[in-house]
Amino acid sequence: MTETPNPNIIDADTLTGEMRPIRRVVIGLGSNLGERMSALQGAVDAIADTPDVWVTSVSPVYETEPLDAPAGSKSFLNAVVLADTTLAANRLLDRALAIEDAYDRERSEVPNSPRTLDVDLIVVGDRRSDTETLVLPHPRAAERAFVLQPWHDLEPEAELPDHGPIADLLARVGDQHITRRDDLALEVE
Repeated sequence: MTETPNPNIIDADTLTGEMRPIRRVVIGLGSNLGERMSALQGAVDAIADTPDVWVTSVSPVYETEPLDAPAGSKSFLNAVVLADTTLAANRLLDRALAIEDAYDRERSEVPNSPRTLDVDLIVVGDRRSDTETLVLPHPRAAERAFVLQPWHDLEPEAELPDHGPIADLLARVGDQHITRRDDLALEVE
């Protein structure tokens, strides 16, 4: 994955004149509580409505068994959104958290607990981050078929920075019980 679809494209802020590169963003979506499909569509709409973010494509929807989740967790619906943006990674993270909050995401001390909506930044251009609030690329994306398969559907030649081609990563993760749901589709308006 490159820094931008075209590294020569730069966006200038209309108020400040500041030049900002356009970066390709990969965003993972998931929901296993409540109206799962409605939450995913709402997230796609909210991302598309974010200033300085341009959604370029949305993957098929996959139903996935919970991975490393508490006993009794219901299956997830998952998808990946590709977008171009001039926003900084921290501003994108703030937006992702706000979208989750709008869908009543409850945070838990229990890892991988059920949630109404999960909005994860997988890749933001070639940015690297290792802070308490943001790790880029996403630290577990290389191990998750529910991220890799929908992303592969959109960009079969893509690479996860520091990990390699997503096709190779997908071949390594094995069967994680994901099923493509062709009866469900997310739309970009």
